[in-house]
Amino acid sequence: MQENDKNGPIHDDEAKKRLRGDLRSNREEAREMEPSGEDQPEAVRDPQALRTGGTPAGMSSRDVELRSEIAQYLGRHLYPTGREEVLDTLRAEHAPDRLLELASGLPADARYANVQEVAQALGLHTETRRS
Repeated sequence: MQENDKNGPIHDDEAKKRLRGDLRSNREEAREMEPSGEDQPEAVRDPQALRTGGTPAGMSSRDVELRSEIAQYLGRHLYPTGREEVLDTLRAEHAPDRLLELASGLPADARYANVQEVAQALGLHTETRRS
């Protein structure tokens, strides 16, 4: 028994060829990196490379990386929060043990309104405010 088709086999083959060509052209285009702007650092293809150029005054690149990693695991829905909620969320999100060890040093009775306050309580440097 033959299935009814709106377009027919010839139109289907043509549509497949067009789609295949579109997919190939998009794939090749996505591989090309756009050049950096005049005021931006040169782009690096290696995702493990040390990141530079985005470190705020008063913070080291390590501080930025740690705060960013903590924020990724905690998300935005958690605040305001305390130490136990932070630890529970890190465990639930399968955070690395080093982050759990770091967060276990948070004061038990303190409350945090955002990841910046968590980072400060962990002893990380934070941005210096401009006046």
